[in-house]
Amino acid sequence: DSVVSKDKDMVPYKIVKADNGDAWVEVSGKKMAPPEISAKVLQKMKKTAEDYLGAEVTEAVITVPAYFNDSQRQATKDAGRIAGLDVKRIINEPTAAALAYGMDKQRGDQKVAVYDLGGGTFDISIIEIAEIEGEHQFEVLSTNGDTFLGGEDFDLAHHRPPGRVLQ
Repeated sequence: DSVVSKDKDMVPYKIVKADNGDAWVEVSGKKMAPPEISAKVLQKMKKTAEDYLGAEVTEAVITVPAYFNDSQRQATKDAGRIAGLDVKRIINEPTAAALAYGMDKQRGDQKVAVYDLGGGTFDISIIEIAEIEGEHQFEVLSTNGDTFLGGEDFDLAHHRPPGRVLQ
């Protein structure tokens, strides 16, 4: 896969081929599947939340990129379960952004462009918010982006010779 090949040259860890052909990460000589790594991140986030709240955290709503397919969404849900969470729902990141912005409080149907400039990606999603019987329903109509245009890429660009930044 060309994306994995490009990533291999940019990340500080080793990406290896699993027995089933998937791309895994090797950490301290141990091969780990992406859901295992996600589970470890979610466990850490769960503990941080519990320490801050002073209470046990048992449930979660987890966001994923809009371009995630069903198996990636299921893997994320599995990672949440492994982390000790009852995953109530997996939602698209642009939907979460629209909710956080308060788009669910406005009246009527609308189409909204949500830009996401993250640590490793720059994405745009077009979402439709439909008001049906007083309830808001969110649907991602389209999404696109660049998985090599984000904060990390800007940082790397500062360390490259000037002529290579725009390649």
